[in-house]
Amino acid sequence: MKNFKVDVKNVLGTVTREQIDSFNGAGANALNLLENGTGAGNDFLGWLHLPSSISKESLTEIENVANTLRTECEYVVAIGIGGSYLGAKAVISALSDSFAELKPSNGARVLFAGQNIGEDYLYELVELLKGKKFGIVVISKSGTTTEPAIAFRLLKDLLVAQEGKEFAARHIVAVTDANRGAMRQLANAEGYKSFIIPDNVGGRFSVLTPVGLLPIAVAGFDIKKLVEGAVAMEKATAEANDENPAYLYAKTRNALYNSGKKIEILVNYNPKLHFLAEWWKQLYGESEGKDKKGIFPASVDNSTDLHSMGQWIQDGERTIFETVISVAEQQHELRIPCDEADGDGLNYIADKRVDEVNKMAELGTALAHIDGGVPNLHITLPSLTEYYIGQIIYFFEKACGISGYILDVNPFNQPGVEAYKKNMFALLEKPGYEEASKAIQAKLK
Repeated sequence: MKNFKVDVKNVLGTVTREQIDSFNGAGANALNLLENGTGAGNDFLGWLHLPSSISKESLTEIENVANTLRTECEYVVAIGIGGSYLGAKAVISALSDSFAELKPSNGARVLFAGQNIGEDYLYELVELLKGKKFGIVVISKSGTTTEPAIAFRLLKDLLVAQEGKEFAARHIVAVTDANRGAMRQLANAEGYKSFIIPDNVGGRFSVLTPVGLLPIAVAGFDIKKLVEGAVAMEKATAEANDENPAYLYAKTRNALYNSGKKIEILVNYNPKLHFLAEWWKQLYGESEGKDKKGIFPASVDNSTDLHSMGQWIQDGERTIFETVISVAEQQHELRIPCDEADGDGLNYIADKRVDEVNKMAELGTALAHIDGGVPNLHITLPSLTEYYIGQIIYFFEKACGISGYILDVNPFNQPGVEAYKKNMFALLEKPGYEEASKAIQAKLK
């Protein structure tokens, strides 16, 4: 599978190969539950064979809409929260020039809103867009989720005020439910172009639906290559054996969990992967954190965080393990110059590629952490291209389903997410929450 690899040898000082393989039965059963659609949450398995079922025609339609927005707008704001935000943000960040926002652009820049309720953030976004031609991709099954609904109301009003209803109708795209909800009704009434969020795909598994594909295409990336990589991983993760990287990863992390390792830290040494880790945290946190069980997902960006979190990881409580994503090949080459005075003492690495130094930091850190009692899984990603990002997205999704079933939870619901909403609605005195409002006010006295 073009050198995508999961290596578990550096966990064997903490768990044995026999302990990992003791999950063979549970892992095979979990994979069968997924493939046969007989496990808990089986009405949300639309992601499972999504890559191989996406037609070229549907991808072309997404690309055509994206190209219209790219060429006719200076900015396109993708409005969504949770999986409706993090997947696209992760892929775009992984594939973008690190300083793209400071360089001339040959198409619309993608911005994000609806992922927070920060007043300053929204005010400053509105100020940026005043006098600019912009479009909106609003991603919401219901159209009533508080954070994106606030952002959409603000930006829709601004767009209509600046450009008129006709322009707004052509440059607002709704990604929403096929038949139900406030957003579907509005899209139909206003004539917005729309794409469907499949009923059987939850938000955190939706990157390869129009939820993720449309913003990614607007940003100028090849969604066909992204899907091609996911298809390759879909094929590679179909059988219950250790050639299946998702199966191996799921077994190993559960063996570590059973040994007392309650926190998994996703580690990268490429700053472009920061938001991939944020997406991964939602994927695993929402999928496994229930029934008072589940590995806590955390992340660090190294070598940066070696100078902040490194001490805790090296010497803190031994309840952690690390999963390290290593990017084998960089997109560019840069060598360290020689300096005659050598005041900084770096001539010993003169003429080495920066990535060689980074790889030695990665290896040295792994060795130190392993010696310090922190087992390491290792994922090799060949490079940061659409194809390989498609692979790792599907890999983590499939492994999450297997791992959740091994843990004996429903990986596809998120009942705990609703708790804060009920309190917020009660505090805001939303109609229908009168009794809850009284109860919560009494608590606060």
